Amino acid sequence: MAEVLTVESRDQIGTTASRRLRNSGRVPAVLYGHGQETTHLSIAERDVKALLRHQSKTVTLSGDVEDTALVKDVQCDPVGIDVLHLDLLRVNLKESVEVTVPIRLHGDAPGLREGGMLLENLHEVQVRCSAGAIPEEAVLNVSELQLGASLTVADLDLPEGVEPVTPGDSMVAHIEEPKRGKVVEATDAPSEPEVIAKGGDKAEEEEG
Repeated sequence: MAEVLTVESRDQIGTTASRRLRNSGRVPAVLYGHGQETTHLSIAERDVKALLRHQSKTVTLSGDVEDTALVKDVQCDPVGIDVLHLDLLRVNLKESVEVTVPIRLHGDAPGLREGGMLLENLHEVQVRCSAGAIPEEAVLNVSELQLGASLTVADLDLPEGVEPVTPGDSMVAHIEEPKRGKVVEATDAPSEPEVIAKGGDKAEEEEG
């Protein structure tokens, strides 16, 4: 279900106006697409942060604008804490869209019990589906992943009607076999430096 965002129209645009808007606790945004004019909006910062926490892909806009949109781009500050700008694309919930969703690993891989290391090669996957059926995540079951084996995009558990755009043979995760380290024997250990012993003998002779 699309998350609801209450939006306000804004007339002033530009760097200075956007900075003033953010200082007041609101985030500037634009709404475009479907051959309509670009609309400049503002959204409460707390609502934007909730949107990102929930990882929502589609939103229902209410307030000064009534529409349905896809969260197309989120611009953050260099530290990744504050949201600077939001790009929203008008969509019909039944139309097909391509989006990127995160991958979540599920289960305990038996290869780990054999000393292997589970490595993730992909953390997200691009999929195609209707705008109203975008999944929050793509699940990869690793409960049968053995030592030295791997799983690909084709192994992802995706809801009906959702198909991957990322090539199916792209590796998502694998179990790396443990590296065999060289065993150092006790005879290889360096002995006490001879100079210390000689220095001690010499000191004893001088004291004597």
